[in-house]
Amino acid sequence: MGDVAGKASCLACGFSLGGQRYKEYSVCDACGYHLPLIASQRLGFLLDRGSFRELDRKLVSVDPLHFTDIVPYSFRLLRAQRETGLREAVLTGIARIYGHRCVVAVSDFRFLGGSMGSVVGEKVARAMEQAMKARLPFVAVTSSGGARLQEGMLSLVQMAKTSAAAARLHAAGVPFVAILADPTTGGVLASYAAQADILLAEPGARIGFAGPRVVREITGHELPPGFLSAEFLRDHGLIDAVVARPSQRDTLGSILDLLSGPRRPVIEALRPSPATLRPPPAGWEAVELARHPARPTSVDYLGRLCPRFIELHGDRVAADDPAVVGGIAELGEMTVMVIAQERGRGDETEKRHGGHVRPAGFRKALRLMRLAARLGLPLITLIDTPGAELSVEAEADGLAATISACLAELSTLPIPIVSVVIGEGGSGGALALGMADRALMQENAIYSVIAPEGAAAILYRSKERAHEVADALKLTAVDCLRLGVVDAVVPEPSGGAHHDPDLAASQLQSALLAALADLTRQPARKLVATRYEKYRRLGRYDTRLHKLLTDRLEQFREQATEAVRQIIETLRGPEASEVLDEEVRSEVAHPGPGPGN
Repeated sequence: MGDVAGKASCLACGFSLGGQRYKEYSVCDACGYHLPLIASQRLGFLLDRGSFRELDRKLVSVDPLHFTDIVPYSFRLLRAQRETGLREAVLTGIARIYGHRCVVAVSDFRFLGGSMGSVVGEKVARAMEQAMKARLPFVAVTSSGGARLQEGMLSLVQMAKTSAAAARLHAAGVPFVAILADPTTGGVLASYAAQADILLAEPGARIGFAGPRVVREITGHELPPGFLSAEFLRDHGLIDAVVARPSQRDTLGSILDLLSGPRRPVIEALRPSPATLRPPPAGWEAVELARHPARPTSVDYLGRLCPRFIELHGDRVAADDPAVVGGIAELGEMTVMVIAQERGRGDETEKRHGGHVRPAGFRKALRLMRLAARLGLPLITLIDTPGAELSVEAEADGLAATISACLAELSTLPIPIVSVVIGEGGSGGALALGMADRALMQENAIYSVIAPEGAAAILYRSKERAHEVADALKLTAVDCLRLGVVDAVVPEPSGGAHHDPDLAASQLQSALLAALADLTRQPARKLVATRYEKYRRLGRYDTRLHKLLTDRLEQFREQATEAVRQIIETLRGPEASEVLDEEVRSEVAHPGPGPGN
């Protein structure tokens, strides 16, 4: 494995190359700059030694257009083959990563800029089909300038071919992980690469539909610093993480390990003994406990509940909202998808904007919901938000529509769903993650149609009277259990979860695993149907309203009977009232025809 850069010093900082990271990964030991890398080198440090078995090695490109520019296309192909030792710009095969069998496709930029012609498209599509047939994860490492212009439209339609193959992977529930290397542009990015379930990228990699130089020349505008870098895409919610080469093998291994893990508890979950619920605190006292600054947040619980958690970032549209944290996690030896609202603490609070979720956060949640369904992972949501962010920008970005989309998606997800209100569940921003097969609520959490301050502002035109409204909102865990809004209350340490976060996490874990033990036994169709019926019943006041009306009607009949009896007694004397009493009652209970009947 040679030095393809052919230089003695780093292209970025000028540091003399030759350290251990450079020898193993072609990464500068001083500044971390990732130098160009050939496909065989990637296979060397990503895969288990000796595990790679190449697929479709005999496929070679032809010259369908008889294309010539400075030299004929056929000559370019022969020169690329001779200089690289490859037959095409991608290597595909079956291999192992930390013992996990997978299908891989690795680009090599040296071969005509890693461009995608007919053979590259065909090899990638065949590799995906092999992954689908064998039910093996598909791992791609891309480095390409785009479509191969020397093959004209036959090159461009490879975008359609590979995108369709990726869609079939999704439909089959086969995981697809991609690492975007420098550069990944044009037709490769805009086809199969962007279809990956989990999108990683190398530090500093140039990634975009068109390269920065092309964008600058076409638009005539100066570009912002770092435009179309991996970090730029991460900050704009378009990739899940930036991962340096020395960590890529471990990251892939962890992902494959989690995705191959069980989808239900390995052993029967220890069912928590029924807890004697304490009398609920007064409304405002409950609000203060739920908002206590030391109360564990979602990130605190994830650190205690999940030994392994791979966070996935971004809505794949425009942004990554830090008020929503999500990813693939290990819970009690089973693999789950977690989507959590995070309000932050201390300096983190401003970064997380206090847990007020933006449209990008709901889009991120929606993406992870769909990914969980594709991969067959049970879904756990942790709810802790004062509510969605209320701003001009949020409304312009489709706030209501994104909340609606989350609710609609949750209603039909063919996987077990467990939600837990761990702090403050505020309005529609909370419910957007709250539609579940099992809705749980920690003992000192609150769940409300609106924050007490908002209710006070509406009712009294003063949020200062929030404490007066809190009781009337019936927002405590016991209140919500009685209303049927949640299915169970998770006990907390005396005085609140902040007094013993470890014990609170243990109690929460027991409740989650008990719920999952029940739900993972049920077929998907039954889960979806039961979930719909559960929410279909909520808000129907048949029993309580019917009883209220019956009581009022009975009271009216008694009053009417007594009035009629007194009239008869006055007209006919006391002795007639007893004889006619039954007749009077019958007439009041079953009036004959008349106006309004």
